[in-house]
Amino acid sequence: MSFIKKFIEQETINRRNLLLASAFGLGGAAALRTLGATPARAATDPAIAWSYRDRTNPYWNSIVSGGEAFVESIGKPKSALVNLINEGSSEKSLADVKALLGKEGSNLALAIDANDAPNCRPVVEAVAAAGAYVSTIWNKTDDLHPWDFGDNYVSHMTWSDEGPAEKTARILFDAMGGKGGVVHLGGIASNNPAIERLNGLKNALKDYPDIQLLDAQPADWDTQKANQIMASFLTRYGDSIKGVHCANDTIAYGVIEALRAEGIEGMPIVSYDGNQQAVELVAKGEILATVFTNPHWGGGITAALAYYAATGAFKPSAEPKEHREFYGPTVLITQKDAAEFKAKYLDSTPKYDWKDFWGPGNGQIKYK
Repeated sequence: MSFIKKFIEQETINRRNLLLASAFGLGGAAALRTLGATPARAATDPAIAWSYRDRTNPYWNSIVSGGEAFVESIGKPKSALVNLINEGSSEKSLADVKALLGKEGSNLALAIDANDAPNCRPVVEAVAAAGAYVSTIWNKTDDLHPWDFGDNYVSHMTWSDEGPAEKTARILFDAMGGKGGVVHLGGIASNNPAIERLNGLKNALKDYPDIQLLDAQPADWDTQKANQIMASFLTRYGDSIKGVHCANDTIAYGVIEALRAEGIEGMPIVSYDGNQQAVELVAKGEILATVFTNPHWGGGITAALAYYAATGAFKPSAEPKEHREFYGPTVLITQKDAAEFKAKYLDSTPKYDWKDFWGPGNGQIKYK
């Protein structure tokens, strides 16, 4: 059995366990008191929470590991980090946040990916009404800004995915000889990174007139769903498929397993996230390229920003806009640099200064 197939099976088991952990982790969230507005104030020892999709995904596991590393840096056990697991549900994401606010009030520093862009506003409004502090990553609407909420909406970090995704697409198209059909398997359709990564592919297509985009479907960042979609693509398009553009690494694992089930080897594939398994596949030439966004640093620094704002260590409203909305770092990984990258980032965890909030960032977010 391949490690990719094992990954799919283990993902199912782990997801079930994580749902149980999430259900009990709030200590009976339904019984918590109703959220009420609380004046903003500095907290001496705020609760620290991370709200995210699930930990079975290596990317999100790395995000949360970064959050735990930050928690340990301030002398707390990693178990002090409250895990709010939304399993891809915006409704659960918001309900869990409101329940925790009902318990902690203003004494909360929250790091969160709101699951999709529209869900970010009600999350931020709930946190601000309680006088707590929140830092967000990846998903928000363009009209929602931290500086519109004083100090309570501390920061938003995303990654500029369009350019890197375009680079991976060009690597893919060149490997295809500049002609043939390509399919794209994306994330959750309303997720900002899913939109940008598909746009990157479309931007590259403009320079490759003999490449045809046969189909693009959302795989919801999920290995098993990607496996099913790729199987259906193979049934529908057959030999017309000459390359696969994946929105993240876990999608690529499902694609590879679907190809192997049909006896197809050597299909050009590109992905995104720079997970350990994907980098190993890049080194072997089974994936042409992936893109690393340093989730460990992103998870730690997002929690750190919310925490230090909550304690009054810095005042978000006194910071320039480029410190309130900013891009995180990206690294393109190909076969020629996969071993060096693995040694630097994956074989051991780099040590970070969790008070260097903006050092590794890539400047203020730009809107079209």
